[in-house]
Amino acid sequence: MINHQHVSVIIPAKDEEKAIGLVVNDLLKLTVDHATAPLIDNIIVCDNGSQDKTRDVAKEAGATVVSQAIPGYGIACLTAMQHLPKTDIVLFIDGDHSFYAQQAIPLLNAISEGADLAIGSRTLGKQERGALTPPQIFGNFLASLLIRGLWNVPVTDLGPFRAISFTALTKINMQDERFGWTVEMQVKAAQHQMRVEEYAVDTRRRIGVSKISGTIRGTIGAAHGIVGTIVNLWLQQSRKKHRTISPSHHSKEHSL
Repeated sequence: MINHQHVSVIIPAKDEEKAIGLVVNDLLKLTVDHATAPLIDNIIVCDNGSQDKTRDVAKEAGATVVSQAIPGYGIACLTAMQHLPKTDIVLFIDGDHSFYAQQAIPLLNAISEGADLAIGSRTLGKQERGALTPPQIFGNFLASLLIRGLWNVPVTDLGPFRAISFTALTKINMQDERFGWTVEMQVKAAQHQMRVEEYAVDTRRRIGVSKISGTIRGTIGAAHGIVGTIVNLWLQQSRKKHRTISPSHHSKEHSL
């Protein structure tokens, strides 16, 4: 709990048995200002078809574990959301130990003080050599550039380490089941004119091999999903604006 607001964590994970226990333990140790009460109220790990002991390790570390056999980052997050208890703030983080749990505190503070969405920006933070692959860096740059250009909002990163108020999460009605999850969240927050803040977060080399950026197929799939999501959301918004304008336009023509 932070500032009297309950905090839940969602971790989508696949084959992260070597890392997931460390991530869960680090999160459960978090306190604010040397308080004895834990900062995190509960952690939900969605096991997304692991072939190793991810599920057992996460449960032993203290997380609630749910399963989703259909592969996809987004659908794993959506599945975990269905199991959220009553909460005020939701923190998303990867299960590969690439982030520092302590750096969740500024994100959570931001939400508890009125922000709708707080993004942990890897671009603004320090990166251990090899923490991000060249395709990740370029893809992140391109997607951020597109969002800045199309929605005129300051974006430096689409990173998965982020906190959002439960109210905002409900309002934006997340739908993406695969790689466009983080993009969808940020674009919809912009469309709803929500208060979005970015905070520098540091990254280290992940434990194990990435299921996305670690393969050519995964990298191409992620790039296609991210850019495709941006384009689809822009087209949906444009069509909606057109439908809103058209009736009044026809009405004026009729009156003439």
